[in-house]
Amino acid sequence: MTTLFEKLGGAAAVDLAVDKFYQRVLQDERIKHFFANVDMVKQRAHQKAFLTYAFGGTNKYDGRYMRKAHKELVEKQGLNSEHFDAVAENLMATLKEMGVSQALLAEVAAIAAAPQHRKDVLNQ
Repeated sequence: MTTLFEKLGGAAAVDLAVDKFYQRVLQDERIKHFFANVDMVKQRAHQKAFLTYAFGGTNKYDGRYMRKAHKELVEKQGLNSEHFDAVAENLMATLKEMGVSQALLAEVAAIAAAPQHRKDVLNQ
């Protein structure tokens, strides 16, 4: 069985996607303020590890759980559904720009938009 990670192009594709994604995010007026004081080298590494896991590239994830990682952003900076949607929109736009097929975009969207992910990120 081929994983979504493999279908997307493996580690090289995830690395490129994350780098392009953050270029886009850091220009997005809706969400760029959440990253103002963030070490973006570490952030990119965390995101690459998470997406590798989420897309089936590994069955082990050593990063912080979504709920814990975003708790302070929700409580102190007002992270909400609008921001969650903006992040997902930027991810999808990045992958589309990279030429990812509609079928694979649908698979990514199903993972990104999973109700449990939204609840965890937004600490609901």
